[in-house]
Amino acid sequence: MEKQKLPSANSSLIMGILSIVTACCCYGLPGLIFGFIGLNMAKKAKATYEANPEQYNGMGNVEAGRITSIIGLVLGALFTVYLVYMLSTGKFTEMIEQQKQLIEQMQNQ
Repeated sequence: MEKQKLPSANSSLIMGILSIVTACCCYGLPGLIFGFIGLNMAKKAKATYEANPEQYNGMGNVEAGRITSIIGLVLGALFTVYLVYMLSTGKFTEMIEQQKQLIEQMQNQ
């Protein structure tokens, strides 16, 4: 009997990768969302594999998805805490103004 691909194995890996990328690029919140989704998919895929291990392959993708989801969750949490700090101290608007000035300087060159 030929082994089947484990359902949600690739999806959990994709969600884990997306959680890392969006945590770093989108101020954390999307990274948290994708991380939770990826972790949930990895948990379901692992339960499916453990119920009938001789029928499925692809457990490596599940573990990689789980690990990348955890990394994305941690990065997302750190960026979210940093964003809350920046917003509460008023430094966020200063940072945005500095970025605008840099963009204007680059455009004038």
